[in-house]
Amino acid sequence: MNIHAIKAIYRFEMARTGRTIFQSIVSPVLSTSLYFIVFGAAIGSRISEVDGVSYGAFIVPGLIMLSLLTQSVSNASFGIYFPRFTGTIYEVLSAPVSYLEIVIAYVGAAATKAIIVGLIILATAGLFVPLEIQHPAWMLLFLVLTAITFSLLGFILGIWADNFEKLQFVPLLIITPLAFLGGSFYSISMLPPFWQTVTLFNPVVYLISGFRWSFYGQADVGVEVSLAMTFIFLFACLAVIAWIFRTGYRLKA
Repeated sequence: MNIHAIKAIYRFEMARTGRTIFQSIVSPVLSTSLYFIVFGAAIGSRISEVDGVSYGAFIVPGLIMLSLLTQSVSNASFGIYFPRFTGTIYEVLSAPVSYLEIVIAYVGAAATKAIIVGLIILATAGLFVPLEIQHPAWMLLFLVLTAITFSLLGFILGIWADNFEKLQFVPLLIITPLAFLGGSFYSISMLPPFWQTVTLFNPVVYLISGFRWSFYGQADVGVEVSLAMTFIFLFACLAVIAWIFRTGYRLKA
């Protein structure tokens, strides 16, 4: 394992975040804060509590997960696509760096940036509503696993995409709608029985439900199911990455 190569790529990606601090950190935090203010004010005035938790506090885990999903995918996909777009990927491929080390570095940097954004949003939300984290260790586990899983997904998208339109297709038209319809702003128990059943086919439901359980000890589905689904997503992404290793599918520019 070439640790020096992993550190070099990781530091380069993290340094790029420092150079684009407004786009990488400030913008998603402000956007999520606006969601919190608008939804908290508009809906919170009509729904005081959900399962015994104030509505403002109830939506915090969903908002963090929404930002975590989109930022993980976007960071990882852009991180690997941009070197392919500019042709600098050949500098990495010509170095004594394996595919595994490339993935560890790029995915590690993307997940780190997403986790930082998630923690900042958590701290910001604490300024608006009183927060309670009953299971902090589980909260961190879900946070890290989700960031890594969707960073792997973003890495796959960055290899698959051959233009910027494809790069934005999945985050904007698939990930974000699934997050909105996955219980970010409501409990699925509030839906009619038919739509509750339909919603269970949305994989993001399990991520948000498990993450919300770590805060308030309440979930739409069992925490064991949420954790199992998270690992299934993780292993599925790893399987696709392994296939890319074997075939060298479109890793070059």
